[in-house]
Amino acid sequence: MSGSTVLLPDLCTLRDLRTFVSRARVADPEGVVRLIGHGAVLAVLASPLHGSGAPTVLGMRAATLTRPSRVDATVPMAAMEALLVDPCSDHEGPIGLAVPADEITDVAWAGITPPRSGWELLGTVSRETLLRVARAGEAEVAAAVSPGTAPHEVQRLRARVWGRSLTDDPPGLPAGIAFAAHVLGFVTDPDTDADGPEATAHRTGAWSRLTTTRGHILARTGSLI
Repeated sequence: MSGSTVLLPDLCTLRDLRTFVSRARVADPEGVVRLIGHGAVLAVLASPLHGSGAPTVLGMRAATLTRPSRVDATVPMAAMEALLVDPCSDHEGPIGLAVPADEITDVAWAGITPPRSGWELLGTVSRETLLRVARAGEAEVAAAVSPGTAPHEVQRLRARVWGRSLTDDPPGLPAGIAFAAHVLGFVTDPDTDADGPEATAHRTGAWSRLTTTRGHILARTGSLI
């Protein structure tokens, strides 16, 4: 079954998407990305955290397309990285990205689509808070896991650590949002990047969202798997 082709505006956009996919693959080496093309925008989603009681947390990076396209495909990250290779070094102008046909149907998180509208602004979350929670959680998981730890125990630990509340104000955001923002590079250290993006928190229904200039982190309470 054939796929379709979307037209990225330039090499910078292609490299930006490749960086996003590469970072997401660190958190989920055997994972997938979902590509949703609607009009002149391509949304690329990955899930650094999901399953076994953990909140379902998605990272989303959007790219403007040169021409409108309609695409909805779920692709293995390894295959996506291979597609996002640079063309010849002197290339200028738009770049065609061949999107394989969607043949993956057994990834639960890829079957849900976050809301586009209805978001209520809750407030802001400082970069210091996001990094502190992310690093503390990563250290807690690393300290408790050894080569002999059973996979279900690791999943249970991750669910407990990343299912905690991120902050009291605004309330209701899972700590997994901080983990995803950190691993995907959506939040930077104020000590080395004084002008880095701040984050705003939003909610609609069962969904929470953290937004920076680098992308969106979306979380849905409760596991889908």
